Amino acid sequence: MTVPLDRHYLVELQVSAERVSQLRRIVAAHLRHWNLELHVRPVCRALGELLTNVHRHVGGDNECVVELRWTGRHLTVAVADNGEGMPRLLATGGGLSRVMALSDSWGTCRTDDGKVVWFTRYAEVPRPARLLPRAPLDTTPEARPLPSAAAPA
Repeated sequence: MTVPLDRHYLVELQVSAERVSQLRRIVAAHLRHWNLELHVRPVCRALGELLTNVHRHVGGDNECVVELRWTGRHLTVAVADNGEGMPRLLATGGGLSRVMALSDSWGTCRTDDGKVVWFTRYAEVPRPARLLPRAPLDTTPEARPLPSAAAPA
Protein backbone atom coordinates (compact mmCIF):
# COMPACT_ATOMS: atom_id res chain seq x y z
CA MET A 1 0.00 0.00 0.00
CA THR A 2 1.44 3.37 -0.98
CA VAL A 3 1.04 6.06 1.63
CA PRO A 4 0.10 9.45 0.21
CA LEU A 5 2.58 12.05 1.32
CA ASP A 6 1.98 15.41 2.87
CA ARG A 7 -1.63 15.49 4.00
CA HIS A 8 -2.54 18.92 5.30
CA TYR A 9 -5.39 20.63 7.16
CA LEU A 10 -5.52 24.28 8.24
CA VAL A 11 -8.24 26.22 10.04
CA GLU A 12 -8.42 29.72 11.50
CA LEU A 13 -10.75 30.23 14.46
CA GLN A 14 -11.62 32.20 17.55
CA VAL A 15 -11.09 29.94 20.54
CA SER A 16 -13.99 29.24 22.89
CA ALA A 17 -14.94 26.18 24.94
CA GLU A 18 -17.43 25.17 22.24
CA ARG A 19 -14.90 25.62 19.45
CA VAL A 20 -12.30 23.51 21.29
CA SER A 21 -14.61 20.48 21.43
CA GLN A 22 -15.81 21.08 17.87
CA LEU A 23 -12.27 21.31 16.53
CA ARG A 24 -11.28 18.13 18.38
CA ARG A 25 -14.08 16.29 16.55
CA ILE A 26 -12.98 17.74 13.20
CA VAL A 27 -9.35 16.75 13.81
CA ALA A 28 -10.45 13.25 14.88
CA ALA A 29 -12.35 12.89 11.60
CA HIS A 30 -9.28 13.95 9.60
CA LEU A 31 -7.05 11.49 11.45
CA ARG A 32 -9.52 8.65 10.86
CA HIS A 33 -9.72 9.59 7.18
CA TRP A 34 -5.90 9.44 7.04
CA ASN A 35 -6.01 5.95 8.69
CA LEU A 36 -4.41 7.27 11.89
CA GLU A 37 -7.07 5.90 14.25
CA LEU A 38 -4.51 5.03 16.95
CA HIS A 39 -3.51 8.69 17.21
CA VAL A 40 -6.97 10.22 17.56
CA ARG A 41 -7.17 10.25 21.34
CA PRO A 42 -3.65 11.49 22.21
CA VAL A 43 -3.60 14.08 19.41
CA CYS A 44 -7.03 15.46 20.32
CA ARG A 45 -6.12 15.63 24.01
CA ALA A 46 -2.86 17.48 23.29
CA LEU A 47 -4.59 19.81 20.83
CA GLY A 48 -7.28 20.50 23.43
CA GLU A 49 -4.55 21.53 25.89
CA LEU A 50 -2.99 23.94 23.39
CA LEU A 51 -6.34 25.51 22.47
CA THR A 52 -7.35 25.81 26.11
CA ASN A 53 -4.06 27.59 26.78
CA VAL A 54 -4.80 30.03 23.96
CA HIS A 55 -8.27 30.68 25.38
CA ARG A 56 -6.94 31.10 28.93
CA HIS A 57 -3.79 33.14 28.25
CA VAL A 58 -4.44 34.99 24.99
CA GLY A 59 -8.21 35.40 25.10
CA GLY A 60 -11.15 33.99 23.21
CA ASP A 61 -11.62 37.04 21.01
CA ASN A 62 -8.22 36.55 19.34
CA GLU A 63 -7.78 34.48 16.21
CA CYS A 64 -5.58 31.41 16.16
CA VAL A 65 -4.59 29.03 13.40
CA VAL A 66 -4.49 25.25 13.81
CA GLU A 67 -2.48 23.27 11.31
CA LEU A 68 -2.14 19.50 10.88
CA ARG A 69 0.49 18.07 8.60
CA TRP A 70 1.13 14.36 8.06
CA THR A 71 4.08 13.31 5.93
CA GLY A 72 3.32 9.61 5.96
CA ARG A 73 5.74 9.13 8.88
CA HIS A 74 5.22 12.08 11.23
CA LEU A 75 2.17 14.03 12.25
CA THR A 76 2.75 17.65 13.29
CA VAL A 77 0.08 19.73 15.01
CA ALA A 78 0.73 23.46 15.36
CA VAL A 79 -1.30 26.21 16.98
CA ALA A 80 -0.36 29.80 16.13
CA ASP A 81 -1.78 32.77 18.01
CA ASN A 82 -1.08 36.48 18.40
CA GLY A 83 -0.30 36.36 22.11
CA GLU A 84 2.88 38.03 23.28
CA GLY A 85 3.80 35.74 26.16
CA MET A 86 5.65 32.52 25.51
CA PRO A 87 4.26 29.39 27.19
CA ARG A 88 6.17 27.78 30.05
CA LEU A 89 6.43 24.18 31.08
CA LEU A 90 5.07 23.92 34.63
CA ALA A 91 5.49 21.01 37.02
CA THR A 92 1.74 20.85 37.74
CA GLY A 93 1.07 18.11 35.19
CA GLY A 94 -1.30 20.09 32.96
CA GLY A 95 -0.87 22.24 29.88
CA LEU A 96 2.47 21.72 28.17
CA SER A 97 3.38 18.87 30.56
CA ARG A 98 0.45 16.92 29.17
CA VAL A 99 1.37 17.86 25.58
CA MET A 100 4.91 16.63 26.26
CA ALA A 101 3.59 13.32 27.63
CA LEU A 102 1.31 12.78 24.61
CA SER A 103 3.86 13.58 21.91
CA ASP A 104 7.27 12.52 20.64
CA SER A 105 8.53 16.10 20.47
CA TRP A 106 7.16 19.58 20.99
CA GLY A 107 8.31 23.16 20.95
CA THR A 108 7.51 26.83 20.70
CA CYS A 109 8.58 29.48 18.25
CA ARG A 110 8.15 33.23 18.38
CA THR A 111 6.71 34.78 15.19
CA ASP A 112 6.24 38.34 13.95
CA ASP A 113 2.59 38.18 15.07
CA GLY A 114 2.91 36.13 18.27
CA LYS A 115 3.95 32.51 18.61
CA VAL A 116 3.48 28.93 17.44
CA VAL A 117 3.30 25.94 19.77
CA TRP A 118 3.65 22.57 18.06
CA PHE A 119 4.01 18.87 18.75
CA THR A 120 4.78 15.82 16.66
CA ARG A 121 3.98 12.13 16.81
CA TYR A 122 5.54 9.31 14.87
CA ALA A 123 2.55 8.21 12.80
CA GLU A 124 2.99 5.60 10.11
CA VAL A 125 -0.07 3.81 8.82
CA PRO A 126 -0.05 0.32 10.32
CA ARG A 127 0.74 -2.27 7.72
CA PRO A 128 -1.80 -5.05 7.40
CA ALA A 129 -0.60 -8.37 8.77
CA ARG A 130 0.57 -10.78 6.14
CA LEU A 131 -1.52 -13.89 6.14
CA LEU A 132 0.37 -17.02 5.27
CA PRO A 133 -1.37 -19.60 3.11
CA ARG A 134 -2.51 -22.65 5.04
CA ALA A 135 -3.61 -26.08 3.95
CA PRO A 136 -7.40 -26.38 3.84
CA LEU A 137 -9.03 -28.04 6.82
CA ASP A 138 -10.05 -31.66 6.41
CA THR A 139 -13.83 -31.62 6.76
CA THR A 140 -14.53 -35.31 6.22
CA PRO A 141 -16.63 -36.90 9.01
CA GLU A 142 -13.66 -39.02 10.15
CA ALA A 143 -11.54 -35.87 10.67
CA ARG A 144 -14.07 -34.09 12.87
CA PRO A 145 -13.41 -34.34 16.63
CA LEU A 146 -15.98 -36.10 18.74
CA PRO A 147 -17.91 -34.05 21.29
CA SER A 148 -16.37 -34.51 24.74
CA ALA A 149 -19.49 -36.28 26.12
CA ALA A 150 -19.32 -38.87 23.34
CA ALA A 151 -15.60 -39.47 23.62
CA PRO A 152 -14.70 -43.01 24.66
CA ALA A 153 -13.43 -43.41 28.21
